Amino acid sequence: MKEIKLRGRVDINHRLTAEVPTDVQPGEVDLVLLLSQKQEDAAEDAWAAGIGREWATDWSDPREDIYTSTDGEPVDGAR
Repeated sequence: MKEIKLRGRVDINHRLTAEVPTDVQPGEVDLVLLLSQKQEDAAEDAWAAGIGREWATDWSDPREDIYTSTDGEPVDGAR
């Protein structure tokens, strides 16, 4: 397997574009995307925001608040 490093661009429609050397034959290729730290942080933030939106109703439902700080036993407490 031959490795070629390319610089590409992902547009707002989530399409990847890149130019390859002329010696690369047409056909399917395997891609590995390396995201910059800034892009990774943005992806993590988007994921967390999505989870927050999905679970917001559950978190604000008082029927779900069934535990208090006095419930249960400490995990590392004496038995």
